[in-house]
Amino acid sequence: MHAHQVWVDQVQDKDNIPQPVYSVVFSPDGARLLAAVGSRILVYNSGDGVLIDSLRGHKGNVFCLAYSPVGKRFASGGADKTVVIWTHELEGVLKFTHNESIQALAYNPVTLQLASCSAQDFGLWCGEQKNVVKNKLSSRALCCAWTHDGQYLAIGLYSGIISVRQRSGDEKLTIQRPGGHPVWCLSWSPSYGDQYGILTVGDWGQKLSFYQLNGKQIGKDRNIGFDPCSLSYFSNGEFILIAGSNKELTLYSKEGVKLSAITSEDSWVWSAARHPELQHAAVGTNNGTIAFYAVSVSMVHGLYKERYAYRENLTDVVVQHLLTEQIVKIKCRDMVRRVAIYKQRLAILLAEQLIIYELVGEDPNNDMEYKVKERILKKLECNLLVICTQHVVLCQDDRLQLIGFAGEQVRHWQLDSVVRYIKVIGGATGREGLLVGLKSGQVLKLFLNSPFPVQLLTHHSSIRCVDLNLDHNKLAVVDENNTCSIYRTESGELVSQEPDATSVAWNSHHPDLFCYSGTGWVYIKTGNFPSNKQKGQGFVVGFAGTRVYSLKLFSVQTIEVPLSSSMHQYLDKREYKAAYQIASLGVTESDWRNLAQASLTALDFEIARKSFIRVRDLHYLELLGSIEERITRGERNNSLFLGDVKAYQKNFQEAAKLYKKSGHPGRAMDMFTDLRQFDFAKDFLTDSDPQHVKQLIEKQAYWCETINDPKTACDIYTAAGDYDKAIDLMAKHSWSDKLAELGRKLATDSFVVVLQRIAEALKRMEQFVLAIEVLNKLGDTRNLIKLFVDSQQWDEALPLADKYPEFKDDVYLPYATWLAEHDRFDESQDAFNKAGRQSEATQVLRQLTDNAVEEKRFDDASYYLWLMSRSILDRYSQETDPSVREQLAPSIISDFQRSIRLSELYYAYHSIHTFTVQPFTSLMPETLFNIARYLTHAIVGFTPEVDYPGVSKVNILYTLARQGKTVEAYKLSRYAYEKLQGLILPRRFQEIIDFGCITIRCKPFHDREDLLPVCYRCNTTNPLLNNQVEFVLDSDITEEEAMLLLKMESTVDTDTAQHREYPDRDTQTLVLDEQDAGEYKDLFMDRLLATDHTSTEYTPLSVDRDVLRSLTSADVFIRYWPPPLRNQYYKSLMPDLSISSCPSCYQLFHSDDFDLQILQKGSCPYCRAQIESA
Repeated sequence: MHAHQVWVDQVQDKDNIPQPVYSVVFSPDGARLLAAVGSRILVYNSGDGVLIDSLRGHKGNVFCLAYSPVGKRFASGGADKTVVIWTHELEGVLKFTHNESIQALAYNPVTLQLASCSAQDFGLWCGEQKNVVKNKLSSRALCCAWTHDGQYLAIGLYSGIISVRQRSGDEKLTIQRPGGHPVWCLSWSPSYGDQYGILTVGDWGQKLSFYQLNGKQIGKDRNIGFDPCSLSYFSNGEFILIAGSNKELTLYSKEGVKLSAITSEDSWVWSAARHPELQHAAVGTNNGTIAFYAVSVSMVHGLYKERYAYRENLTDVVVQHLLTEQIVKIKCRDMVRRVAIYKQRLAILLAEQLIIYELVGEDPNNDMEYKVKERILKKLECNLLVICTQHVVLCQDDRLQLIGFAGEQVRHWQLDSVVRYIKVIGGATGREGLLVGLKSGQVLKLFLNSPFPVQLLTHHSSIRCVDLNLDHNKLAVVDENNTCSIYRTESGELVSQEPDATSVAWNSHHPDLFCYSGTGWVYIKTGNFPSNKQKGQGFVVGFAGTRVYSLKLFSVQTIEVPLSSSMHQYLDKREYKAAYQIASLGVTESDWRNLAQASLTALDFEIARKSFIRVRDLHYLELLGSIEERITRGERNNSLFLGDVKAYQKNFQEAAKLYKKSGHPGRAMDMFTDLRQFDFAKDFLTDSDPQHVKQLIEKQAYWCETINDPKTACDIYTAAGDYDKAIDLMAKHSWSDKLAELGRKLATDSFVVVLQRIAEALKRMEQFVLAIEVLNKLGDTRNLIKLFVDSQQWDEALPLADKYPEFKDDVYLPYATWLAEHDRFDESQDAFNKAGRQSEATQVLRQLTDNAVEEKRFDDASYYLWLMSRSILDRYSQETDPSVREQLAPSIISDFQRSIRLSELYYAYHSIHTFTVQPFTSLMPETLFNIARYLTHAIVGFTPEVDYPGVSKVNILYTLARQGKTVEAYKLSRYAYEKLQGLILPRRFQEIIDFGCITIRCKPFHDREDLLPVCYRCNTTNPLLNNQVEFVLDSDITEEEAMLLLKMESTVDTDTAQHREYPDRDTQTLVLDEQDAGEYKDLFMDRLLATDHTSTEYTPLSVDRDVLRSLTSADVFIRYWPPPLRNQYYKSLMPDLSISSCPSCYQLFHSDDFDLQILQKGSCPYCRAQIESA
């Protein structure tokens, strides 16, 4: 720590009597320094100490000054009880008074509020206020300070009390100092680690204390040994400046540890101020001295290889690993005077002791944890400090002391001149060597176990820096003339000199490589070659590998320096081993390749192999491996080796010449062949063997293929007769035209296999027309049919299957599968049947049905079951053996009836499912009601999941209940709700059904009359009946006769007589019944009413010929079924209801609904048959 006096002024009155300086303060920009001297305010230029003005605004002594943080105003206060506000132009603009003298002033750093403290009170004033708000104090105020956020004001009182006030003036808390000594100075730390900072207090009990805002003291009081008069923070809050009765301006750490005295004056220092921007300070003393000092901190540091130790904030030591960027900080809590580092040792010299640290850890190169090894509790003075493994060397001017870790002096050396440079150069433990440079120019080597210095040489001027190389055979010296000189240590011979050098360092990994710094450059010099330079500031303190450690200001920076130039300097001299040593320190990959190629060309295989290993070039390593193997076998043809090297280096013409020179022209031919330079390759053919020529042509084709010229390669393969490779190449690039052209050229008898490969390649390319052409040429019917099937050309495949029955299964089975996949199920059934695979047809439909039920597509499931019922009947019709047909009939009828019943049930249930899962439906309530009523009847007596899988009884009853309530069928709705109560209900229906069960109770107990169908057999109402009556023919009536009877036209006049016309094939007969002419009789109804109702099983009504004659064809609906089934007959009992029948499936529909479906879809809604085609 050093303080340089920039300027000083001695202030006296007119009688030459020194005037005390009670306060000094800087402007916010640091350009001006104000000093309170007597009744005047002196304004100085802080840079040169020129007095700018002397302001008179007070009638008595001025005790305090304060500058506004924005720099526009400053304030002064004194014994005349007056506060004067001044502008930056040095004009007084405002004044206000207190009842007692003004002791302290402070501007709020945020609100610019001015606090003025007197002997009785304190006031708060800002520019917007006309009046000053004043508050009483319990004692005389001596000092005050605001927190850095402007929220609180601390006031130090003569009674030893510290009053902390809010910005409004209200008291937050009081701090009672022990002993009651006057609190003469205080300050808040500018550190932002705490929200409000730390309050630092100095009292005239010669104590220094620290407090938090809540009044809690931090640590204990520190005895400083004098009465403090001024206290302020310095260097961004890292240090504290304290001045007072000790006549010094002293620097303390922020923890209160005394570090160093900055200045020493002749009298008390009443006030001190820090410069706001620079490391400068000003003091004002009791004898009228105003002095301005520049404070500088010297660099304390040490370096050993990649570890750099330096002093930080005067009290801490930081050890930095320059490679890994690891940092460890050692807090010493005292002034660090010297630092030294060597291997695992670290020495820190403090004011009263020397602490030796030891590195902890198994890896000394990377570990960064230090622990205290020894403490030497002595006050030691030295200019330079060096530590070794077991000793510490202190250098004081021309004397060196060797001290053990226990503090004992081992020996000392008295030298002829002042030591300017000292460095440990290694050695055995306890016997290390020291390199010492003296002011006289001598360079000495000292060993710790020897009392006699060894003189290496004498330089002609004073030494500034000195260093030994790795082999200790060369010495670099930088003198006071900034000249770097290189000497041989054995002879003292001067090898070279370099100008403009400030420091020098040998590379720790190479004996002939060193660097030096000077004039903003870093110079790298190798041996006797010219030096290379690059930009770099600072002083070189170390050089390891490619890293130069340069000290700039207070930090060491790592500079990466390229060694490419140094390596190439050795390459130019063909010194490959030396170049390799330089490259090993760190060069670019391209430099390694240059070294490898140069050494390989010179046939220095060892250096070449090491260099190619560095760049991981397996290509050249294989070459070196083969050459070294050949050498071990006794081969010594260097021309051949060099030819291989030139070929690998792509110098092919030179390689060819070397091959020919070595007697191996075949290698030149192979090389040019691999290079696709076939013209050059032909020049080296030693004979005209056709096999060799063919091999050359094939290689040419192969290389054309690899260089993305497949057409040329294909032509070459074809010309050479290698059809397999040609076909593969054509197929790879989808050249169908070339394949077809080749197929046309080749003869059928000689190239059957080739033509088959061409056809297969065209088939894979989906060029079916061309493939068919080739197969027709071969006459391969099986593969031709397979091609038609794979390409789905059924129009071509089916005729061939009919023409060649042995391939029938190969065509119809995939054709049927394809039809089923495209929803052409009718055609698919025919195809399966033609293929004789009825079981597959049925299995396809069954799988489709299961999938539709699983996916809740009940309309599709109904359709698939309808197709399945048709396939069941087709199976019967295809059987020609009568006995087998008779055996099949019962199972056919049973399977058909189950399929058709389930199909009709799914068809009806589709509307119910849609209603329950979708928010809207296009069906009328009556329609849904009738569908649900039908399904309720249809599922009676059957097991769910077995007889009608996928159908939900809950959905049916839910629809019946809701729609029954809508159409006023309350009784039936009540019945449905009761049934639902006994079922497991989905959660989405639970609340709706519970609510419906409650609301239905308030409805009548009967259904609407028009909703009650009447049973035409027993004349009772039954809500579960339909309005068609099924009848069957008597056993003696055939289907053909019944059709003729139903086609007869009858005309009856119910008013006069009854007659009927019977049309026949050749005649027409009219019968008159005069006996019953007055009464019309319905024979069908008579027969229906005469049926026995006692049986519990339903049996259709049986009719005879007379009943058939009485029926009209418009009232009878017939469902025509092929054997073994019989037709089904239905009589409509509601003539007013228009009914339509689908001509394909014979299902009955309301005519309006059926016509609407035809218009919308053009097909039957049940069987999906086109009506026109049906």
